Amino acid sequence: MGAITRTLANNITTGGVILPSGINNTSISNVTALPAGVGGKVLQVVSTQVETSVVTTSSTTYVEADTNFRVTITPSSASNKILVMASFPIEINNSNESYYTLFRDATDLGDADGNGMFRNYGHDSHPNVNGATLRILDTPNTTSAIIYSMKMKVGNAAATAYYNVGNVSSCISAMEIQGWF
Repeated sequence: MGAITRTLANNITTGGVILPSGINNTSISNVTALPAGVGGKVLQVVSTQVETSVVTTSSTTYVEADTNFRVTITPSSASNKILVMASFPIEINNSNESYYTLFRDATDLGDADGNGMFRNYGHDSHPNVNGATLRILDTPNTTSAIIYSMKMKVGNAAATAYYNVGNVSSCISAMEIQGWF
């Protein structure tokens, strides 16, 4: 049986090689912008990693766990979004509960009921140690500098909540995402 040879507009030779004369990239080089509705590009990232000692609170209102555990980002456009992520180890004593949430400046980004983004429950006389991860895609609608931080509180004043248990690394990051609307 003989070799099969095809030609497509005289630009493919035996073996399927495309000749340079058959490549027309003027349509690609003429693209100057993405179509409307396309976005999602990461424009900037800020991140802070801390290895502080254990921080505790017995406050029933949100308090900043660690003033070093925050990031400041300045969006380049008010239509852009900010993806905020925080990971950290926590503990609550006995049969109590603790709450953890992200704040944009003074605004709680957690549940409207005030119970934050993550709850940790202790069991009977045993403390509960967990790793918490908080994430939110925020729409701040500003080009001013924004501070994102993690705050925590307890369910009752007799409880003690712990942040950064075991002195391991905690990380908070904010990414500016190009708007797509």
